Amino acid sequence: MALVELGQVTKVYNGAAAPVRALGGVDLSIEEGEFVALMGPSGSGKSTLLSVLGAMTPPTDGSVRVDEIDVYRLTTERLADFRREYLGFVFQSLYLVPYLTALENVMLPLAAVRMAGAKQSALAMDALERVGLGQKTDRLPRDLSGGEQQRVAIARAVVNNPPLVLADEPTGCLDSATGESIMELFRQLQATGLTIFMVTHDAAIASYADRVVTLRDGLLASSPL
Repeated sequence: MALVELGQVTKVYNGAAAPVRALGGVDLSIEEGEFVALMGPSGSGKSTLLSVLGAMTPPTDGSVRVDEIDVYRLTTERLADFRREYLGFVFQSLYLVPYLTALENVMLPLAAVRMAGAKQSALAMDALERVGLGQKTDRLPRDLSGGEQQRVAIARAVVNNPPLVLADEPTGCLDSATGESIMELFRQLQATGLTIFMVTHDAAIASYADRVVTLRDGLLASSPL
């Protein structure tokens, strides 16, 4: 069953001299529990596609459906609820708060949820356990390695148990061995039923996915690994 359905998604920006077409009619279906990697040259529209799928940039035309929800027909308030309930985000720039512990960083997405503090802490602890950092909950980001910081960021992305995680170059700042360990973690999370859509420029990292789609000049091609 498809969790994500993009139908003829286009995105045109107003350029200084002329309109710029970032996406030119993208059709993409992602099955529940699938791990899909998106590749393409710089300027191909990867970031725009991720932003559209992440309910942050409305398309100029076309439809975005997640779990049969027509995302861009939601009200502004409901769209914020949708992001919190359905999406987890992992970025190359980790955006960890430097003065918060690993546990406190992971708890951040729960701040808008009506939930007792003890329950929030328990969920964050469970998320850190899932990524192998159950013994480092009180560490500040500066006291963690680059790979451990990325694991905290992944724990933060999954603490709400969203069905879909969007990852933007999640290994871009890591050495190859650490990057491979992060990809093994993604595969472990996928095995629990998580659906993952990842942008990467690295073919070796993309090989961990079930399927690679390539974006070039705003148009999509797909090939199984």
